[in-house]
Order: sequence, then C-alpha cells, then structure tokens
Amino acid sequence: MSNSNHYESLSISEFTEKAYLDYSMTVVLDRALPHIGDGLKPVQRRIIYAMSELGLSSVSKPKKSARTVGDVLGKFHPHGDSACYEAMVLMAQPFSYRYPLINGQGNWGSQDDPKSFAAMRYTEATLSAFAKTLLQELEQGTANWIPNFDGTLKEPQVLPSRLPHILLNGTSGIAVGMATDIPPHNLNEVGNACIALLDNPDMDEQDLLRLIPAPDFPTRAEIISSQKERSDIYRSGKGSIKMRAVWEKEENNIVITALPYQVSGAKVMEQIAAQMLAKKLPMLEDMRDESDHENPTRILLVPRSNRVDTEQLMNHLCASTDLEKSIRVNLNMIGLNGRPAVKNLRRILQEWLSFRTDTVIKRLNWRLDKVEKRLHILAGLMIAFLNIDEVIAIIRSEDKPKPVLMARFGLSDIQAEAILELKLRHLAKLEEMKIRKEQQELEKERDWIKGLLASKAKLKKLIKEEIQSDMDKYGDERRSPIVARQSAQIFDEKQLIANEPVTVVLSANGWIRSAKGHEVSGEKLNYKSGDQFLLQLKTRSNHHLILLDNEGRAYTLATHLLPSARTLGEPVSSKINLPDGRRIVAMLSDQEQAHYLMCSSYGYGFIVPFAELISRNKAGKVLINLSGATLMPPVKVTNPEQDLCAVVSSAGYLLVFSLAELPILSKGKGNKLIGIPPAKVKSGEEKVAALCCFNSGAAIKLFSGKRTLTLKEKDYQDYIATRARRGKKLPRGFQQVKAIEVVE
Repeated sequence: MSNSNHYESLSISEFTEKAYLDYSMTVVLDRALPHIGDGLKPVQRRIIYAMSELGLSSVSKPKKSARTVGDVLGKFHPHGDSACYEAMVLMAQPFSYRYPLINGQGNWGSQDDPKSFAAMRYTEATLSAFAKTLLQELEQGTANWIPNFDGTLKEPQVLPSRLPHILLNGTSGIAVGMATDIPPHNLNEVGNACIALLDNPDMDEQDLLRLIPAPDFPTRAEIISSQKERSDIYRSGKGSIKMRAVWEKEENNIVITALPYQVSGAKVMEQIAAQMLAKKLPMLEDMRDESDHENPTRILLVPRSNRVDTEQLMNHLCASTDLEKSIRVNLNMIGLNGRPAVKNLRRILQEWLSFRTDTVIKRLNWRLDKVEKRLHILAGLMIAFLNIDEVIAIIRSEDKPKPVLMARFGLSDIQAEAILELKLRHLAKLEEMKIRKEQQELEKERDWIKGLLASKAKLKKLIKEEIQSDMDKYGDERRSPIVARQSAQIFDEKQLIANEPVTVVLSANGWIRSAKGHEVSGEKLNYKSGDQFLLQLKTRSNHHLILLDNEGRAYTLATHLLPSARTLGEPVSSKINLPDGRRIVAMLSDQEQAHYLMCSSYGYGFIVPFAELISRNKAGKVLINLSGATLMPPVKVTNPEQDLCAVVSSAGYLLVFSLAELPILSKGKGNKLIGIPPAKVKSGEEKVAALCCFNSGAAIKLFSGKRTLTLKEKDYQDYIATRARRGKKLPRGFQQVKAIEVVE
C-alpha cells in the first residue's frame, strides 16, 4: 500500500529553504527586534509583565531575580535562563539604559565591566517608577492579549506605552539578515517633538531636528558628530554617532571624567598602558584609576612635564583608543503592520503617535463601556429605592422574584440581579443620595468621554497633556552635550617622542645603550668583562640613529627605544640583522633634512640626504659601494651648494674643492674626490687620511702627531682646485695628517 496519502514529499532544497525562512522570521519578529509601540523585544516585554504580575511595583518589597526569571521562563518565555537574566540586568543598569525600567539591589555590573553582575540567586529587583509608563493602562482594554507558548495563559502582544519608549532607551539586536541599533534619547526632547507633531503633522523636518538634535546617552561624554551627519542619520535611519570622552586639567594633570557610551574605563587604561609599554607615549609619565561611587569615571593621566601639549596628547589618545567611539545607528524595528523596517525619525514619531492615539481610543471606549454599565445598574437601583416597599414585598412573597421584578418595573436581568444582591444596610435613605451623586459624576464622565471620541482636536489635546504630564514627572536635562570638535588624529610617532638630549654609547663587542644628557663620557661607563668603549654620539631622543657597518650598509634604530645607560645595554645584533663578520664602524643621528658626505678610503664619495639613510628594515640598506676600501667617518654638510671640502691623502696632499661638484645620491660609489694615482690605491700605498666640509669664510686646522697647522681663507687658496685633482703637497712635517677640524 502506498504511503503517498500520508506523507508530503519535498525536495531537500525546498524543505531547507522553508525551515530556514520560518526560523529567520521567528528570530526577527519574536526575539531580536523591538516593536515600535512599546520599544521592547519579546523577552523584555515578558520580564516587565511578569514582574507586574508578581506585584513588584516601584514601592513594593523586592524579590529575588531568580523568582522573576523563573516566572518568565515558566509562563511566557521558554528559553535559556542566563539570556533572560542578562536582558533583565540590562534594563536595570543606569549606564546602559537612559531610563532604567528595573530597580536592582545587589551587584548589577559596572560600566567597566557590564557583565560582572552577580548571579540571579543573589540579586533582587522591583520595577522602576518609570516602568509605570508601560504598564499603567494595561488593564484598561488597551492591549491585545495572545496565548502564551502552551496556551494556558494570556500575555500582552504589545504594552500600551504612554511614551515613545522605542527612542527613549533604544536597543540593539542581531536577527537573521538584519540588525537593529537604536540609541537612547532625551524624554523632554522626544516629548516636545511628539507634541509639536500633533499640533502640526506637516512640520518642517529642520524644526523636528531642532527639537531632537541628537541621541542622549546615559554617559556625559560629548557627541561630536556634525549637524549634517546627525541630520542624515535621522533622515535615512542609518549612520553612526561619534562620541568623545570629557576631560579637564587639574593642576598639571589630565582627568577624564566621562567616557563614551558602553566604553570600559579599564579597557581604555589597557589601551593607553599598551602604548606606554611600547614607548609610544614618552610624554606620559603615569596613569591612575581614581573612580569611586561619587565619581564613577575618574581616570588621571600624569604628563611628564608641564611643557607637554595636553590638547595634542588627548587628541592622539582619542584617535588611538576608545576615548572616541563611533556608535552605530540603525533604526530598524517592527512597525504597526507587523513588518520589520528601517524608519526615519519623522516616520517613527508619526507611527508611534498613531499607536498612541489607537491606545487612548481603546482606553476611552473601555472606560465608556464601564461607565455606561454602571449607570445602567444605578438606574435599576434608583427604581428599587423609589419603590422599596413593593420591591421588598415581591422578594418576600415570590419564590422567583427576579422575573417578577423585571416584569413589574421594566428592569433588565443585570439590574434585577443588582437589586437582589443589595445588602439590607444599603437600604438606608443615605444610599439614595450616594446613588444620585454617583449617577451625576458618571454621566458627566460619560459626556466628557463621548466628547473626546467625537472630536479629534480634543483627543489630541488629551494625548498632549498626558505626554506633558509624564515629561514633568520623569523628564530631565540632556546628559550628552553636543559639541563641535576637530577630528582626532594619530600623531606621527616622532611628535609624541620627548625631545631630550641623549648620548648613545657603543662598545667594541657591539653592546648599545643611551644615557640622558650630553655630559656623559662613554669611556667612564662600566662594560662586560672583555668589552670596552668604542663609539659615542651626542644626539636627541626624537632623532633616528643610523649605524654604519664596515661594508657600507646603513641600519636604523629608534633612539628613544634604546636601553638605558644605567644597564650594560643590549647587543646591537638583537635589534638589527648584522651579518656575521661585520662590525659597526660609525654612528649618525640628525634631523631628516640634514646632509652628509660619505667617502671611502680610495677617495670616492657623494653627498647623501639623512632621510635616505633611514630604513624600516632590520637588514638595513646598502649605502656606499666600498669595493674593498674602508669607510671614512661621515662628515656633516651644512650647505651642499656653497660649502667647500678639504681632503688630505696619506701622502700629504691637500685638495680643497666646491661640494657643488659632488652628486647628491641615495646610494652608490660616488665620484672621485682627490686624484690618488690608481697604482698607489691598488697597492695600498696611498689613501684618504682625513676630510672635512666648511664654509668659505672658516679656517681649517690640520693635526699631524702633536703638531697642528691652521689654514685661513687666504692660506688655503693655493690648495683650491676642481674635484678629482691631485692637490698640493703640504709643508714638511705635515705629511702624516690624521684629522682636520673646522675653526670658525
């Protein structure tokens, strides 16, 4: 027998598509997105309703959170207890919700760590006073009641919110294929916008944006997004809001007093500490967290000196840490038509006002029905009082008095039942007066309600008055100031490095260190056993340090990152990739616009800009092709176009020529400086002994053993020639020049 009558046949693709679509719609509609009416997701709505059912009003005694969560899960929300409790905690955190819906007792987390709350068995809670705006009208015929998950109870589909809660506390959630990020807003601003829209539904968008200029977060950090950025968000329903921490100067220190929404002070301190450890914040000496109950956010930053530009420092920190944060805005919600959509500000307010109008009409109709039913009963009681003796006689004599009463006095079933339910004590003369008074009051209320329902203007006036009443009760000043600020920028590392004099010392075995100041003598420092002083260089902490090896390769180190001279230093080989057999023979450090003359002992050289020496590579870069020669100590060039160069060979020849004849290169062999015969170069008989660069007005001093020779401008005129010439022999006794110095 075929089973085709019992089973539906579906392809896997069809079944999967249908199952996934069903799942995604459930997530979208029943879990992740808030409803425009009350601004709540289902779990939040169920928590609020369950707490109201438990009698946990703002003035009642709190109950354990586990009790609330148990009720929510058992009656309305068959999901995980931890997720439910987390949703409850969020509604109680004053740093998460602009207007908390729950008053919590115990540990409900902190701004530093919102998830550090205690377990639900330890905490207690009641609803906040503000939650009344969601629940106040619940039992007044305003809500659509739907069965709970097992059909044994009823729950409200949407709470009859008296305020546009969707904007006041905002929410965030991730559904399938869509997400929502609605920021919180100020009650007074949103309330005024609602009132203005009721008065003028076609009001100009600019006027609406003036009433609600930006979100208003629980934190007091600044909103620094431009007016155009904010307007674009409210027009399109999407974008991001930039927030920046608030800080002030206290003596020479910087005190951060407010952090952006959902930013942890501990995380910010971690980010700053990481920069300090990486020596990227040398202008910052110390950092302390002084937050307490009175000052929830108080982070103290101690600059290294009062010369530190605090504005510049904070600008850098805002750009490189969470002191400035962009908060995503995506005004996605379930509308009155039951469909999710991204809505702009005007549409949200108009749709909510439509929801509110329907809610008020339902409430008025419910009350009108109650009033009319009571008036109907009172009319029957009045007939009974006017004919009390006859009524009593009928009740005493008849086995079934109700139909007799109904026939005799033209009463309805309800009226007759009310008369029969009367207690003897209510037959007093005074009761007749009470009934007449109640009748008058209810008739007056009935006419008032009918007048409201018949007039749109009166209905609008009532809604406005109710919104204004709640604003007066719960409204407060804006917390997040709107401030125009320049965009923060991460400054170049060099700008953040303190500009201090330092002396770099290198040992013969290649250990390097840096001492503060220029008064340090490297020869007097301690060295490891078998090691000794080799080179030292006076520079500044914000300059690059260039190391040159004996093969003409240049390596770059950050001067401010060198180990202190209080220690024995660190091997250069741990900072650069120095090939085996090579050694450092020279050190350079200067501003990037400086120039240097590079020269080999064979007499070839060129001018190189200091910036060309800098390499980010640990392996360095090839600078000068020595071709077997040795590297002469680099010489600083003040003016490559006008200065002169003096070169002395080991055979005692001096040549002075214009530096303008030398090329400016980034690397290479260069051009011939002095014409040493190739045969003598090859045999090693003659080489460059010393050289210097100077301006034409200066004098030069030659050192030969213990003897010195000073040549003034008129003296070295005889030695001036073009580059690559042999030069002229120096006087006797100066055939072995070891050094040349410039004398100003």
